[in-house]
Amino acid sequence: MYAYDQFDRQLVSQRVAQFRDQTQRYLAGKISDEQFLPLRLQNGLYIQRLAPMLRIAVPYGTLNAEQLRKLASITRKYDKGYAHISTRQNVQLNWPKLEEVPDILEELAEVEMHAVQTSGNCIRNVTADQFSGVAADEVEDARAYCEIIRQWSTFHPEFAFLPRKFKIAVCGSEADRAAVMVHDIGLQIVKDAAGNTAFKVIVGGGLGRTPVIGSVINEALEPEHLLTYLEAILRVYNQLGRRDNKFKARIKILVRAMGAEAFKADVEKEWAHIKDGALNLTKEEIARAQSFFQPPAYESLPQQDMQALALENADFARWLQHNTHAHKVTGYRIVTLALKTTGVAPGDVTAEQLEAIADLGERYGFGEIRSTHQQNIVLPDVRQQDLLALWKELVELEIASPVVGTLNDIICCPGGDFCSLANAKSIPIAEAIQRRFEDLDYVYDLGEIELNISGCMNACGHHHIGNIGILGVDKKGQEFYQISLGGSQGLDASIGKILGPSVAQDQVPSIIENVLKTFVSLRQPEERFLDTFRRVGMDPFKERAYA
Repeated sequence: MYAYDQFDRQLVSQRVAQFRDQTQRYLAGKISDEQFLPLRLQNGLYIQRLAPMLRIAVPYGTLNAEQLRKLASITRKYDKGYAHISTRQNVQLNWPKLEEVPDILEELAEVEMHAVQTSGNCIRNVTADQFSGVAADEVEDARAYCEIIRQWSTFHPEFAFLPRKFKIAVCGSEADRAAVMVHDIGLQIVKDAAGNTAFKVIVGGGLGRTPVIGSVINEALEPEHLLTYLEAILRVYNQLGRRDNKFKARIKILVRAMGAEAFKADVEKEWAHIKDGALNLTKEEIARAQSFFQPPAYESLPQQDMQALALENADFARWLQHNTHAHKVTGYRIVTLALKTTGVAPGDVTAEQLEAIADLGERYGFGEIRSTHQQNIVLPDVRQQDLLALWKELVELEIASPVVGTLNDIICCPGGDFCSLANAKSIPIAEAIQRRFEDLDYVYDLGEIELNISGCMNACGHHHIGNIGILGVDKKGQEFYQISLGGSQGLDASIGKILGPSVAQDQVPSIIENVLKTFVSLRQPEERFLDTFRRVGMDPFKERAYA
């Protein structure tokens, strides 16, 4: 993984000192709330319903064991002993004290971590496929390009105060595990006609109040032009994006208003001025970035018979099927630790679990750990012969729920329990659904289903792109829930369609159950929920959901 050089260390150290001074002046009454707002946001600090929330950057979802141990220590010392994995692969603390945030940032800097640009109207943390570098279907490792983008975008003087927040995702695999179609800029690594690495550039995606699927404006951008093309896109957005209405300030609104072709034309015009300038990436610079992400010292191992391995234990077999994935190196497996234990907020992980995962990452891998868009954690390099021993330890830690990719692998924002913007609670809805569908045999029979929950229209739970999406809404001071069907986050991305009238909290599990019964009655053999919905449409579900 990327290691800080002297420049990185100096930059982060100076930022900590700056924010410490700003915080002290704010607490002393020398800086107003309005003045402090942009300062705290660009250091990842929000003011939530009950306490501040600190969002810690995890660039492209990559961590090491030392960093996990530091996070565990920080949650004990400054918080309530747990952290939360967000849908953008970051780590959030829900209970820090404002006056102690500079101390937290100082401790994070000791292990090459920070909270820079995890909020504010700037280029946010760059996300990636959590299986980057190890996926069996990988075209090329995305992480080197993510790191190049991170270095270019950090404290970029021209893009520090954009019209609105800006999010970039990069995926280097055939399957999109980074939701590139619903980001301000999505980059899909492809091979051009000559077999060379290139980027499909998608612009203007996003969720929130106006969900939009991004538009492709370049089918095969050469790697040497990556930064100049991104710079051109950001310049056009910075110049033309609306600043008079924050609800219409995202790049998706600009692209939709102009039309993708007109927006592309403006980008190409701007690009012509900088295409071959100082930002052009040389082969040496790309190779330098790639040098940080070289494969570890894999052993030469035989391929294990996974079916024979599954005979060891029925519960282990379930976990093996759902929570492990194909690795590009023979004899290894990618393991996903599901942070989806019923009764625990999806994505929450305790200090004790963080420390244990750090140990497991070292004993069963090479000390590298990944955070995921689905609010889980990944051990990317586990020997197949160690899977049973690892599973037994995960069971003891209560992070072995065999539900990855199923209905109960719920994506869920913190909602009204924490967020001051939320209209309704999200976490109790997730728990109610998990308890209604505790029969794993039934859940497995349903096949692949993505269920996402957001507590408000900001869509931090990505409900728009859940196969089943649930949105908390306010009705005269009462919490209600709107259900949508047919969303998808992949390269065939789609925005879910509203099923019908919103319902009270206690009705949500029953509505979901009726939707699933309808699916079971209509699906063809081996058909996924999304495929069935796209084939039959909304009407059959609407007819039966409220019966």
